[in-house]
Amino acid sequence: MIAAVVMAALVGAYSLGNGLENGLELWSAHAASDKAVPPTTSVAAPMATSSPMPAAALPDMSAIVARNGSSVVNISISGKVKNQGLADIPGLDPNDPFYEFFRHFGIPQQRGERQVRGQGSGFILREDGLILTNAHVIDGADEVTVKMIDKREFKAKVLGADKATDVAVLKIDARNLPTVKIGSSTRTRVGEWVLAIGSPYGFENSATAGIISAKSRSLPADNYVPFIQTDVAVNPGNSGGPLFNMAGEVVGINSQIYSRTGGYQGLSFAIPIEVAMSIQDQIVKHGKVQRGRLGISIQEVNQSLADSFGLSKPVGALVSSVESGGPAAKAGLEPGDVILSLNGTEIQTSGELPPLVANIRPGESARLKVWRKGSVRDIEVKVGALKEEKEPVAESKDVAGGRLGVAVRPLSAEERRQFDGRGGLVVQNASGAAARAGIRPGDVILSVNGEPVGSVDQLRGLVAKAGKRVALLIQRDEARLFVPVELN
Repeated sequence: MIAAVVMAALVGAYSLGNGLENGLELWSAHAASDKAVPPTTSVAAPMATSSPMPAAALPDMSAIVARNGSSVVNISISGKVKNQGLADIPGLDPNDPFYEFFRHFGIPQQRGERQVRGQGSGFILREDGLILTNAHVIDGADEVTVKMIDKREFKAKVLGADKATDVAVLKIDARNLPTVKIGSSTRTRVGEWVLAIGSPYGFENSATAGIISAKSRSLPADNYVPFIQTDVAVNPGNSGGPLFNMAGEVVGINSQIYSRTGGYQGLSFAIPIEVAMSIQDQIVKHGKVQRGRLGISIQEVNQSLADSFGLSKPVGALVSSVESGGPAAKAGLEPGDVILSLNGTEIQTSGELPPLVANIRPGESARLKVWRKGSVRDIEVKVGALKEEKEPVAESKDVAGGRLGVAVRPLSAEERRQFDGRGGLVVQNASGAAARAGIRPGDVILSVNGEPVGSVDQLRGLVAKAGKRVALLIQRDEARLFVPVELN
């Protein structure tokens, strides 16, 4: 499942060789002789006088693939998935170039909630079946299936998922499974070779390679992940798969791409393995993830701001606002402070601060080095807990014990006026029989087998006494249509 940018340039391709083509002379790639050659003179090809330049040695990654291929799994899901459009990313300006092009590795889907099947990748951490993947791979899944390279399949239990970092932990009932070796992303260097194994477009156990292009990349709406940027070819289906260094160690989880088409265009992003392992540890031990918070808003320090605040160079995270009564306010932090370090770790860019704070256990103290009014001061702050953002749950009722497979609510007063006072029930969720028949969230059920419905109890009663099928009259946008439903 997956994300994507690109400023395209048109490049002319030219053939290098001797001869004429379409009236245009095509010149040899070799340098021409300094002396003119008479047309009647036969000239033998000169002997090479210098050794050719040695070709750059490329790494042989076959051993890494052979050793780790069996530890990489294909993950398929089925169920209801709530698809988030880019417009749903909070704080992202529609004029921002990232707005149009970022998405996770996934086959493009419409917004809303619907029955889907999806796929991604993952890798085995422990011999007893503990698996890491992306949270968006299993988002909304009713059933998760893990398939290994030897074609064995297992139903997986989702131990937990953290949307903020896009990490999920699965468990299958198995023993003596092959596992990956965990490495360190902090010891990787820009320019070094890395290798991805996954299931792009369902082609299981595909290997692709490239180099690390940059580290500690901050992406829109991903405040807690300092991404590893690579040019490794990853595509829909690679999500959740491992990124290996040349020692065969996992240093990241492939998560997003930057592309106009939805496919690979040279920019890929992986979650550092340290971030993923920290999330995995919390999920396994506590069943949930806790993050620290300071209660501040920050922004990047550019050269103009650095000059304004008297900094020798643009570094740190500038505090733009402080939450009243929050941990930072209690510690004395003020707007205009520039945080230069946290617990001894220097802050070069503002994006480096949130993941560091998030990794501190709530209730623990943190040491901040702050630039304020021309001087450095030390501030100790007791880190608070970041509250989980829960999605609002619509007030709806399941009808007929799931026989129809819809959750509905009565029309509001405004909606009732739009229907000239007539009744109806708004579909909020559709699954099972209703979903198979094509009923969607937002449809308004007007009647069942010709009987108008105005309440949940009335709909439940009509479905309960129906036979194997019912005909629903629904309003969808400006159209009305009958939909036959084979009941469960």
